[in-house]
Amino acid sequence: MNDFVTTYGLWLVIALLVLIVVLYLLFGRKSSEDAVDSTSGTSSTPTITSPPIADPTAPPLPTVDPIPVSAPPLPEAVIADAVVPTVMVPITPAATTQLDGSDNLLKMKGVGPKLAALLGELGVTRYAQIAEWTDTDLAAIDARLGNFKGRPIRDHWIDQAKYLAAGDIAGFEAKYGRL
Repeated sequence: MNDFVTTYGLWLVIALLVLIVVLYLLFGRKSSEDAVDSTSGTSSTPTITSPPIADPTAPPLPTVDPIPVSAPPLPEAVIADAVVPTVMVPITPAATTQLDGSDNLLKMKGVGPKLAALLGELGVTRYAQIAEWTDTDLAAIDARLGNFKGRPIRDHWIDQAKYLAAGDIAGFEAKYGRL
């Protein structure tokens, strides 16, 4: 250990002095903006003063009475038209036909919510429509499916629709799996 100190002692002292100088330059000195002017004793940065507080003896502001506002009355005919009796319709999730007369195209394999909505926009809402497609009809619809192009052929929509339009659930499940 003694040999180490005698060999490198001078270098250690120099390194320590350099470290102290660097730390002093980084953290010890204040910037010229924050420094206090020694001749005047004031800071070179402007001081921020808070706004004056209102005089507590000042008279209160006058109050204004609110003016009541009311809507004009509605005619009885408008009120009678607005009240519509509601009818509760039981909805079963296994129903093939939806309330608007269209079939639930989501039961077909390869048809998700976005594709079913796109088919609805194209006017395809029933299994019977798909079951009656010819190769020309299939090509015309397939060209308008965008990102879903190729699905009708790959997923055998016409064959699936024939089973579902006929109500042959057992045949559909035997060939394509459970609904």
